[in-house]
Amino acid sequence: MPRYTVHVRGEWLAVPCPHSTNTVGWLGKEAVRRYVKNKPDNGGFTSVEEVKFFVRRCKGLGLLDLDDAVEDALEDNEFVEVVIEGDIMSPDFIPSQPEGVHLYSKYREPEQYISLDGNSLTTRDLVNLGKGLYKIKLTPEAEAKVKQSREVIERIVKEQTVVYGITTGFGKFARTVIPNSKLMELQMNLVRSHSAGVGKPLTPERSRMLLALRINVLAKGYSGISLETLQQVIEAFNASCLPYIPEKGTVGASGDLAPLSHLALGLTGEGKMWSPKSGWADAKYVLEAHGLKPITLKPKEGLALINGTQMITSLGCEAVERASAIARQADIVAALTLEVLKGTTKAFDTDIHAVRPHRGQAEVAFRFRSLLDSDHHPSEIAESHRFCDRVQDAYTMRCCPQVHGVVNDTIAFVKDIMTTEINSATDNPMVFAERAETISGGNFHGEYPAKALDYLAIGVHELAAISERRIERLCNPSLSELPAFLVTEGGLNSGFMIAHCTAAALVSENKVLCHPSSVDSLSTSAATEDHVSMGGWSARKALRVIEHVEQVLAIELLAACQGIEFLRPLRTTTPLEKVYDLVRSVVRPWIKDRFMAPDIEAVHRLLVEQKVWEVAEPYIEKYRREHIPESRPGSPTAFSLGSLGRKTHDGHNHRHQNEL
Repeated sequence: MPRYTVHVRGEWLAVPCPHSTNTVGWLGKEAVRRYVKNKPDNGGFTSVEEVKFFVRRCKGLGLLDLDDAVEDALEDNEFVEVVIEGDIMSPDFIPSQPEGVHLYSKYREPEQYISLDGNSLTTRDLVNLGKGLYKIKLTPEAEAKVKQSREVIERIVKEQTVVYGITTGFGKFARTVIPNSKLMELQMNLVRSHSAGVGKPLTPERSRMLLALRINVLAKGYSGISLETLQQVIEAFNASCLPYIPEKGTVGASGDLAPLSHLALGLTGEGKMWSPKSGWADAKYVLEAHGLKPITLKPKEGLALINGTQMITSLGCEAVERASAIARQADIVAALTLEVLKGTTKAFDTDIHAVRPHRGQAEVAFRFRSLLDSDHHPSEIAESHRFCDRVQDAYTMRCCPQVHGVVNDTIAFVKDIMTTEINSATDNPMVFAERAETISGGNFHGEYPAKALDYLAIGVHELAAISERRIERLCNPSLSELPAFLVTEGGLNSGFMIAHCTAAALVSENKVLCHPSSVDSLSTSAATEDHVSMGGWSARKALRVIEHVEQVLAIELLAACQGIEFLRPLRTTTPLEKVYDLVRSVVRPWIKDRFMAPDIEAVHRLLVEQKVWEVAEPYIEKYRREHIPESRPGSPTAFSLGSLGRKTHDGHNHRHQNEL
């Protein structure tokens, strides 16, 4: 018999549907009847017949026709909401979908698995797990280690040994010994009391990353969780049952206690939970709808689920992957701007960078050469200003290898820290099965990822700072030799005037966000936790900085493509023409003023989805193979300077004599 979970005025009701001819209207009325039956005052209604309502799916919030047959409109065990006319939605009810409903409606359960052992997860793996591209399973070696560490915990409980967090209270209560009969209650109380976060819930992708990363840490076998409980956590992940996790509340030492507690709370069947099938609902109903049972916490298991740096680190992995993507695409955008502003490639000569051999600087200069080398990719635009009388370009073009380069090196540094952190045990106490003991320490302290993510924000911001100055050069006719604000009939049309203002606003906002949060510390837990990392804010603001960088570069890319329109019929190099074509596939040329925000967002999506890189990368790598035959992408020799040769052909045959 089909059954549906129906939300009425803050309560969830399980309603069986005995006949295939039952309608959506019948389902709504039956849910209201059950709601009224359970209320002492009948819910304020004289009779169910007088209640007027409408029904919508929790998945996607689509309104349902009351006359449709239930079996035609709904899947078995689907979640629906009955909204009674005249009601104001209960203030404690979470909307059925997070931001970006259209993205989650496309979710498809993955078929492929990633095997976790706690030692070999990459930042890209974690981001892909967050996107829902894989399910999780443990390696046999990880299962064995988990069992061994659990045996240590069970021996401690059996022998009634006094061990922090297992047979004692927490923080300031570490000297309070708890009797064996209350050890399970201790763990549940820990999770409930620590679920004290505030703010918007993490998106499904970020919740999935957080859950996946906690599983990876537990798989190392130093947490003391039972294999049975860990398998239940994995089953919840694989079903995409994601607890409600507020984004604010962690100070980043003693781990990310508040967000991880919300994560654990949902797994125990309390609080709210989201899945693609249910939208937001009570966790117990979501788990039940997927055939899962709530976790029952055994001694140490609550602490095992909430102690660690996984909030900081999972968000940090997203930050470092997005930073890497926008950094390499920034080189492509800047190269296009240089073409539009009729700049020179002389500043990217191999000898210049050989005498200051920073790895990132060398790679950025190489990318510029691979996109702009006139011998390799003839450019009619470059040819048009071969004999111009300008001596050198502004720093925003000439110094791209130096400015963009250090961003690349910063990202590499941060990625190394994040890779170590996601494969680290960050519990307290640690369970060492080979020594048959537990040891209290401080691996939960988030200073490593917190400091790294503050540095990442500072580094990546510079891509937006220099991009905004290039946008100014594109829009300013005294600097660009193009129409003011890149539009004809200036005055009647404002063109890119305010798009540049938007870029300036985002750069200014980033300057505040780049103030490091990890330089702050507030003593917590009655001075037991007297130095903390504030890493949660480091991670969240790093992500915001990176999003602003993406948006500023989207505006520059739009402006550069618009500049190309005024240079036609001249064409730029083949790879940059391909980039231009990509942009024009989503945004048409700017002939007269129109609604600009959708254009910016469309190009922003191209950058987020790395479409710009996908278009240009084959040309960059082909150039690399032809100029460094022994190299492979990503290998150390791929960034070697000596074998690239000295010749760099630009549009200015005089500059090597006159550069200052």
